[in-house]
Amino acid sequence: MRKIIVGAFISLDGIMQAPGGPHEDPVGGFYHGGWAAPYFDETMGQAVGEMFSNPFDLLLGRKTYDIFAAHWPYAGSGDPIGPLFDRITKYVATRNPSLKLDWQNSRPLGSDTVAALGELKSEEGADLLTQGSTDFLQTLFRNDLVDELHISCFPIVLGKGKRLFGDGAVPMALKLVGSKVSGTGVTISKYVRNGPVVTGSFEFEQPTAAELERRRKLT
Repeated sequence: MRKIIVGAFISLDGIMQAPGGPHEDPVGGFYHGGWAAPYFDETMGQAVGEMFSNPFDLLLGRKTYDIFAAHWPYAGSGDPIGPLFDRITKYVATRNPSLKLDWQNSRPLGSDTVAALGELKSEEGADLLTQGSTDFLQTLFRNDLVDELHISCFPIVLGKGKRLFGDGAVPMALKLVGSKVSGTGVTISKYVRNGPVVTGSFEFEQPTAAELERRRKLT
């Protein structure tokens, strides 16, 4: 089976909108586009290279597809990511099934995105890696389709913008299987699924009268 892997740059407050440049996605009055660029160093470059080192196809929302299609085909041979993205298959979630996708090796997921993703996951082949695609990620999280998360958390608070997790994500436990910190303070972490959420308690075995009263006021 193929895994769906989420790759994301986020701020400390969970925002992932427009990390690459001021004109990338100013929707909603977001004025901090390009916030990730000042933190990129050799360690970050190595982390990106490692994420792209295993066979993968891209899984993109329509808006991120448009951003990538306007950039990566024109990057030239000096940037290895451009030729790599040209070569691999790009699956695109779009509400317009008749939309023409001009970037080579691009395919729409079709009108039933969740069913199409289920079919792709059941196949043998390269894993499916997301980049950006905040709105599309909510569909993946709501339908419990994510197997791994590769998250780079930047030491910055952005206040508002599109977030990695919105309402409706299926609860899941995760296991940290890799972590490093860049010289600029970015925490680079890899998580895999680790079963259901397990809870515990730090409460007294016998609650106090004050605690019982507090609980009564909550109802």
